[in-house]
Amino acid sequence: MTLHNRGQRPRALLLLPTTTYRAADFLAAAERLGVEVVAASEKPNVMAERHPEGLVTLDFRRPEEAARRVAELHASNPIHALIPVDDETAVVAAAIGAALGLKHNSVEAARAARDKSVLVELLRRAGLRAPWFRVCSLDEPVESAAAAVRYPCVLKPLFLSGSRGVIRADDPAAFAAAWGRVAAILRAPEVSARGGAAAEKILVEDYIPGTEFALEGLLSAGQLQVLAIFDKPDPLEGPFFEETLYVTPSRHPSSVQAELASEVAAAARALGLAEGPIHAELRYNSQGAWILELAARSIGGLCSRALRFGTGLRLEDLILRHALDLEPRFAERESRAAGVMMIPIPARGILRSVHGTDAACAVAGVEEVTITARLDNPVVPLPEGSSYLGFIFARAGTAEQVEVALRKAHAALRFDIEQP
Repeated sequence: MTLHNRGQRPRALLLLPTTTYRAADFLAAAERLGVEVVAASEKPNVMAERHPEGLVTLDFRRPEEAARRVAELHASNPIHALIPVDDETAVVAAAIGAALGLKHNSVEAARAARDKSVLVELLRRAGLRAPWFRVCSLDEPVESAAAAVRYPCVLKPLFLSGSRGVIRADDPAAFAAAWGRVAAILRAPEVSARGGAAAEKILVEDYIPGTEFALEGLLSAGQLQVLAIFDKPDPLEGPFFEETLYVTPSRHPSSVQAELASEVAAAARALGLAEGPIHAELRYNSQGAWILELAARSIGGLCSRALRFGTGLRLEDLILRHALDLEPRFAERESRAAGVMMIPIPARGILRSVHGTDAACAVAGVEEVTITARLDNPVVPLPEGSSYLGFIFARAGTAEQVEVALRKAHAALRFDIEQP
């Protein structure tokens, strides 16, 4: 039954971790659509007592318990749509969706997308390209682990995103150094609490050479609608894999783009993903397309602001419309090229000042420069860090012009970081 038949204002449950960048853009989309929002976070909101029906605290690490809590709310104030905004909330969203009978992925599929070792195993079972891999325990002697893998390889946590803790090693000495850094990340209290048993393991994979891409899509009853394919113009060869530039439309041949889309669709089927946004990271080489990551959520950070569709629709508009069965559930991306630069952190320290934002904003094609890092607070680069200094957005007639604008704007910025 559609919302038009219900004759009521739709309500959407947004699962918003306190660390997410995505809250403002999803809340703005809900306001544009006239959707009432119930915001759920893992920590109590100071306004929760005044707004008990609109602000909910859920333990994202306990999906079944969270589903029971939301079902109680749903009984008196029905919820019509459910939106997980990042990796941390995908599994709990699947459990809630099943309990409420809303559009959802299965808990098993969401967990498969969340765990990188399960992802690669399911890809291999489905006959898709996937690297050789080995899951190592932190209790294992590093020397034996280094002797049991192939080089070059990549070490990575099972559950972290944004290239955090992802390090390339070309020999046993580099492996041991990378192992120590990844282990330190996993043993940090906030990481180990989030990861549970997964924080006690390291995934080691063959390094896959090639050109890297990102694909943004929406699944409906298992069918993939490609919303955008982003080129990543900077070489990502390690030892760390800090992403910077995303530019769309892709400048690569249509045959390559079609293979990327086909591989993502096949990977979604292999995992059992069927509904909602997906974000895929891929590499392409002489053997074809390789899935590096397939997440049951939309693109991270503020990067979605680079995407516009149809008559000015944003990515969050499409995600909400899809969840609510409102038209248009899918739309073509605008004709202009667009892109985003995730501003990298050059050094660990305390961010004291930012200079050059006016000059960066004045660059032809640049639409927005947003500094998200807070002054007088610590900043930590990858692989230990989990955030960026900010984001630069640009639009122009061609992808080449967008890339030039983003690089020129970034060159105009200067960050004073007081190092320890």
